[in-house]
Amino acid sequence: MPLTRATHCPVAQPVLANAGLAGRRRNRPPRLEGLAYSFTLPGEPHCAAIARTAIRSALDVHGLAPYADLAGLAATELIGTAVELTPGREVYLSLRHRAGALRLVLWDQHPRHTDPDDVSLCAERRRGALWLLAACVSDCGGEWGTAEAEPPQRGVKSWAVLPCRRPHAGERRL
Repeated sequence: MPLTRATHCPVAQPVLANAGLAGRRRNRPPRLEGLAYSFTLPGEPHCAAIARTAIRSALDVHGLAPYADLAGLAATELIGTAVELTPGREVYLSLRHRAGALRLVLWDQHPRHTDPDDVSLCAERRRGALWLLAACVSDCGGEWGTAEAEPPQRGVKSWAVLPCRRPHAGERRL
């Protein structure tokens, strides 16, 4: 098998072409531990569709396609609320699989309020806007929430944890 470089870096070690695929069945999904994706979106309403497409692709590749609708809905609700409360500001979305659950985390750039009444009102509006997320996450036995982002982050961190597992061979999927 010919030697090729993994990168264009002149000091990169040569590797065998297709060495990563050697011995791996092509139809076997990658490990769930490798399901860790994140990206920044421009904070516009159309970004929810971009996130749903990316989530569907990632979950399909990792053998979790049955969870794509729920995860897509969760991302849509998180993004939609962030965009409504902080229009035109970038948001950062993370999708991970840890401990038998999909974890979606969204950081937005919502400004910090100094008046306690404003803090309370804003948090109440955010929770109210996420009623559909709350219902769906509760129905599947998951959890969700929002909190002020911890430094060095700023803004608001919102999340949804969706229990899931990869079905065994022959087991009925969702």
